[in-house]
Amino acid sequence: MAPNVSTAATRAALLDAAREEFAAYGIAGARVDRIAERAGVNKERIYGHFGNKEKLFDAVITEALDELTTQIALPGADPAAYVDRLSAYYADHPELVRLLMWEALNYRGQELLPGQESRVERCARKNASLAEGLGQEPSTSTARTMFLLTGLALLPAMLPQLARIMLGEEASAHEDMREHVAAFVAAALPTPKGGSRPR
Repeated sequence: MAPNVSTAATRAALLDAAREEFAAYGIAGARVDRIAERAGVNKERIYGHFGNKEKLFDAVITEALDELTTQIALPGADPAAYVDRLSAYYADHPELVRLLMWEALNYRGQELLPGQESRVERCARKNASLAEGLGQEPSTSTARTMFLLTGLALLPAMLPQLARIMLGEEASAHEDMREHVAAFVAAALPTPKGGSRPR
């Protein structure tokens, strides 16, 4: 790589290359030499920028989730529309779905990981938005609902083989599935106090 390339550009190239590598192979299977080769840099740059492979993975998933957050509005008073938008986003970004699945496999049973405080804050904002939209106070109950909404949005992208088994040819009708999930959410959640939920 040319010596005049900026540190920021090197970091960005490493993150892009690492996202592809981690999505394909997970944390254990990813190789820093392949990441460095894809980024066009010496693999020592990875350690210089991120410390180790696990911290690089954390940076990759944080960046991917930051991108999602900038594009998907909070649930507010229309959680059904939120799930629809989120489901469409996951369908368009299968690498994020794979990263989340690899993260779950790699870190199962562990406590909160270092650096995940920002994700806790992001989820708290979603919980507060949902609670406000439902006319409630944020609580463990609304956080559980937010968790389930996220899972419903993820499910079609996470388990396409199960969709093919259960739905046959209809499994490829992604928009129909999103509409079905959104209708399910709208029917399952209470109407906000003092009004109706838009759809």
